[in-house]
Amino acid sequence: MELHSIGKSGRIEKKTRVGRGGKRGKTAGRGTKGQKARAGNKRRPEWRDIIKKIPKLRGHGKNRADTAIPKGAQRAINLDLLSKTFKDGDVVSLTTLMRARLVKRSGGKVPSVKILGNGELTKKLKVEGVVVSASAKSAIEAKGGTVTA
Repeated sequence: MELHSIGKSGRIEKKTRVGRGGKRGKTAGRGTKGQKARAGNKRRPEWRDIIKKIPKLRGHGKNRADTAIPKGAQRAINLDLLSKTFKDGDVVSLTTLMRARLVKRSGGKVPSVKILGNGELTKKLKVEGVVVSASAKSAIEAKGGTVTA
């Protein structure tokens, strides 16, 4: 085998050279005159439409926690569920609610909890660090329990 006997590995196409006579002479397929006919012409796209599609960074204002961090819905827990789960004199907090499996993490985050006044409370409970409705607070305090925020 010698160099002159080696065949081509693939198809080789010649690059078309336009604007040098022949089939693509004179205007080289660019029409006549104008901005698009010039060499080095790079027409920019419709910038206005592109800019409209880009999200704007307009800030969050002074109440950033209210606008930037989405607030999930509070988990509602009724008084009758608390009286079934907890013993007399127990402390009801977010950690004890999670231990009792009344509240579960969602997306790796602990949700906010609100105790509502539905049902009857039969035990004296101490509620700490949980949002409590007005009717639930009065029911807890009527049984001798306490509510601290």
